[in-house]
Amino acid sequence: MEGKFSKEIVLENIVSAKKKIDEAARIGGRNGKDVTLLAATKTVDAETINFAIDNGINCIGENRVQELLEKYDAINKENVDIHFIGRLQTNKVKYIADKVSMIHSVDSVKLAAEINKQCAKIGKIMNVLVEVNIGEEESKGGISPDELENFLVEISVFKNIKIVGLMCIPPKCEIGDFDNENCENGENTKKSYKNQAFFKKIMKLFLDISGKKLDNIYMQVLSMGMSDDYEQAVIEGSTIVRIGRGLFGSRI
Repeated sequence: MEGKFSKEIVLENIVSAKKKIDEAARIGGRNGKDVTLLAATKTVDAETINFAIDNGINCIGENRVQELLEKYDAINKENVDIHFIGRLQTNKVKYIADKVSMIHSVDSVKLAAEINKQCAKIGKIMNVLVEVNIGEEESKGGISPDELENFLVEISVFKNIKIVGLMCIPPKCEIGDFDNENCENGENTKKSYKNQAFFKKIMKLFLDISGKKLDNIYMQVLSMGMSDDYEQAVIEGSTIVRIGRGLFGSRI
């Protein structure tokens, strides 16, 4: 399959993103090696994905089950972890249980139970992240911050899933000051994620839950930050940033 993206641009963007992650981690008092650069590969062809893998990408994330299945055999799987980062329907779990090492978007007991069931069939323990609706938006999935701890305890009984952390996608809004709790008054007209306040909020949840040492709940992974806001996410403690457009640019 002919690549749809400029390999020159992809290579430049990989190098640039890694440098920005290193610098953001330094500002946050961490090492850039502690942050995973996940390449979000929705609509990216297998040839381009393999080029990225050959040039330093060791983790990719797919949003759609059908697209993952179509590309799976052509991906160089020896040198990469594959995560599922999109909304996942329970009837699709069986198709990816043996193909991914982590699922980022668990937001219901029903989905957790199905992941547990399908992984039990193949003798696998699946690493999962619980999606938190950090902005409490009606249009988005995810668990409310107020309900998070109870939800974690409820799904922790499943033996074939391992809860390794949290994931969030903050609301989009017009922002001026990243420290502003209310973005409506922002003066900057550029569309971006209102990141800092939400990143701080989920980091507090992450640390609070970690300190309680609950059974089968391991707060090791915090997946937050995408192409527009990953530097701020790293500064605030993200361990996985999901970058798509920021790596692959525009199609040629």
